[in-house]
Amino acid sequence: MRLDLHTHSTCSDGTLSPAALVRAASEAGLDGVALTDHDTTAGWAEATEAALAVGIALVRGAEVSCQDGALGVHLLSYLHDPEDAPLRDSMAAARTSREHRARRMTELIGRDYPLTWADVVAHTPPGATVGRPHIADALVANGVATHRDALFATILANDGPYDIPYQAPTSLEAVRLVLAAGGVPVLAHPAAGRRGATLTGEEIAGLADAGLVGLEVDHRDHTPQQRRRMRAVARSLGLLVTGASDFHGTGKKNELGENLTTPEVLAQIEALGRTAVVR
Repeated sequence: MRLDLHTHSTCSDGTLSPAALVRAASEAGLDGVALTDHDTTAGWAEATEAALAVGIALVRGAEVSCQDGALGVHLLSYLHDPEDAPLRDSMAAARTSREHRARRMTELIGRDYPLTWADVVAHTPPGATVGRPHIADALVANGVATHRDALFATILANDGPYDIPYQAPTSLEAVRLVLAAGGVPVLAHPAAGRRGATLTGEEIAGLADAGLVGLEVDHRDHTPQQRRRMRAVARSLGLLVTGASDFHGTGKKNELGENLTTPEVLAQIEALGRTAVVR
């Protein structure tokens, strides 16, 4: 089975609707896909209907924003209860804070480059929380760059001159929230240094002690050396190893199925989750 456990739709910062994303996953030859939009489960119902229609397994999840001081961390939550109030409310607060952040970043960037809030809103799908990818799309449309990736490495870098922190739980708090909601917490792209600073091995061990279940090792932002190191960390801490595309549609170069998770790992994730994989 070909399983991709990290993708985004227009409910956060992807360019395909949840249904179109599921259909694209099926057309790409995937047997299963996870919908993990940032801090929201808004796409679950639409993705579920599409998955049942095309006959592909759907792992429902979210990518939970975390803030450890100045360090931004992303935690994938699989198969949690979408009605769990503490996790739901925490994600809602993060979405609100991310939008305030996007407004302030737009103001700062607009002093040096052709960019207005109206430009950013025009590139944000209805219902999505405005974020850096939508700022990037507006900058691309205004001729500042040719692709999102170039902007995330420069103007929109996590530690760049226009970066603004936002409100979110710490990674430790997020792991506990996900577990309490019946979810399976997996640390997204834990060694992706090109995005900025990353957690240390000691900090990952602390999350493992709190109940972290896995590490997303196979990710395009990890070099071969980083993958080997993260595999060794996972082995030493007894954590699952996952792989995924982190697909966003046309906004980024990531391709569906470029990294995969084994069926055995998915079976372990499903055994731990409160909700079931859609089949």
